Amino acid sequence: MSEVNEILIVTTGGTIDKVYFDQLSDYQVGRSIVDSLLREAHVTNPYRIEALLEKDSLDLTEADRLLIRDTVSDSHARKVVITHGTDTMTETARYLDDIIDKTIVMTGSLSPARFAMTDASFNVGMAFAAVQTLDPGVYIAMNGTVFPAKTVVKNRKLNRFESKS
Repeated sequence: MSEVNEILIVTTGGTIDKVYFDQLSDYQVGRSIVDSLLREAHVTNPYRIEALLEKDSLDLTEADRLLIRDTVSDSHARKVVITHGTDTMTETARYLDDIIDKTIVMTGSLSPARFAMTDASFNVGMAFAAVQTLDPGVYIAMNGTVFPAKTVVKNRKLNRFESKS
């Protein structure tokens, strides 16, 4: 059984964990870097990472989304951060909507965490802080804002998350 204050971090892939290979001139989703980000930030709140998937969110299937949902639902943790690709983050959030007794914050990045100039560290830090203070529900922490998941869309043209009109 996990500690009472322990935060479960579920990693699913996405841009945050992409690695660039010069010889391939392509990105591939690699092993999650979230633990390194938290250790570098000297995070002292207990957390546990479950590396669930290593996929681009455009490649996630319904079975993957159900696996994410079941992992969160079955966990003893009451506070959960999910790293996820930004393209289908809001779609996966809908699969989590009926989990009422947990605070779930989804986050990702618009550039890989391994890049020098990235929003990954900021977004993960924001999600980690938000999950400790929000009421139960599903949220998305991106672009310096925490949105209730049902109220947000990704504006692909401007490459940011914003409230639905």
